[in-house]
Amino acid sequence: MHFKIRILLFTILLLPCTLIQGQHKNLLDAQDLRFLEQMVKDVMEASRIYPGQKISKDFGPNQTEGVLIRPGGRTSYPAFWIRDYAMSIETGFVSEKEQKHMLDLTASTQSDSLLRTKWGTSIPKGSIADHIRIDDGKPIYFPGTYSFENQGDKKWGMQPPFCDPFFFIQMAYFYVQSFSQTAQLSKEIKGVRLIDRLELAYQMPPFDPVSKVIEVNDENRGVDFGFRDAIYITGKLCYASLLKYQAALQMAYLYSKMGNKPKALRHQQEAKLLKASIAQTFIDTQGMLRASTGRSAQADVWATSLAIYLGVLTGQSRLKAAQYLRDAYVKGELAQKGNIRHVIKSDDFSATSAWEKSVVPINTYQNGAYWGTPVAWVCQAIAYVDPPSAQKLAKEYMQELREGDFRKGENFGSPWECFNEKLTQNSVYLTSVAVPFIIFKKN
Repeated sequence: MHFKIRILLFTILLLPCTLIQGQHKNLLDAQDLRFLEQMVKDVMEASRIYPGQKISKDFGPNQTEGVLIRPGGRTSYPAFWIRDYAMSIETGFVSEKEQKHMLDLTASTQSDSLLRTKWGTSIPKGSIADHIRIDDGKPIYFPGTYSFENQGDKKWGMQPPFCDPFFFIQMAYFYVQSFSQTAQLSKEIKGVRLIDRLELAYQMPPFDPVSKVIEVNDENRGVDFGFRDAIYITGKLCYASLLKYQAALQMAYLYSKMGNKPKALRHQQEAKLLKASIAQTFIDTQGMLRASTGRSAQADVWATSLAIYLGVLTGQSRLKAAQYLRDAYVKGELAQKGNIRHVIKSDDFSATSAWEKSVVPINTYQNGAYWGTPVAWVCQAIAYVDPPSAQKLAKEYMQELREGDFRKGENFGSPWECFNEKLTQNSVYLTSVAVPFIIFKKN
């Protein structure tokens, strides 16, 4: 096949949301979409940290010489988190200058050699920070701390999370795609070209050499995705492998823009292998994708709905998973006020934990609370089998945002990071509206 035709085909694959999901019309009506768009803009602005701005008594001002976007407004996470920002870029509300600054900062803090922590954990070459301090720009590769010296507690994994290298690639992809900044890929950052740093990041997470999916055991465990870093997950990892699939397509695109045909085709072929491997490795008897093949192998709502969104699950597999999600929603086991659990209640590991192993109690945080971030993925999945239920779920999500709208005053906090029947956590949370908006606006 001619090279340009190949490039066209995998460029199309990079846009599954538009081409595959475009059939799902009117998940949100025009009025709700306008409301959501303005809320995203306002939450994004509340999340910006301007040069010299101080946002916490525990840290100095932003001294990185550019705007940073943290995970949310008010008191939410006073640092620059790579994944939350990268998941929000496609809203279209981050300027070229802002994108370049955060991309350069992330690249400059990549680990250039194998490092060891005082806990006996490691930071492999190519690792990307979990978050970066605003006052001194120090990279914190592990969750759970703001201390550069004290990072690496084993309860957060034996090495840094595996999602951030792929979100680093996503940052570069959107920057190049949005602003035609191909020359940036050849720019040297601390003596290493950006494209080479992206390749180092891509290769950092350990993987099975046959299927190419991410794989770990107790000795080299890392967090599969930062939105469940409090969960202990081992074996082959579904969510991280989905991010790797997306990153492989993005790397193929970037190499094609540079005219590097062999590497573009290699990443394209790896994406094709990953797509097949993910379906073969993780589908359970209910049609859902399991989070892993080892510890905490529960049916994974977030991974399954993302796989449908990305076009990794198709045909009858997609319909079976969509039906299971729809039935769980109707039974009241999936959502609360339009927000989504990680695990359907009936798939909980036990009466005391949604996941097999967690550092937080059941029905709190990542172990059974409800989150806004994945709601549009779930809505689009359910729409394959029951459009009215998908619209109802979307409406419930919007109703919660309207009722709790943080712009009403200090006693209001929506969008929350997550909540349950009694508690709310981290108000004015960016991905809880940004990620749904990215998907809903394409309908």
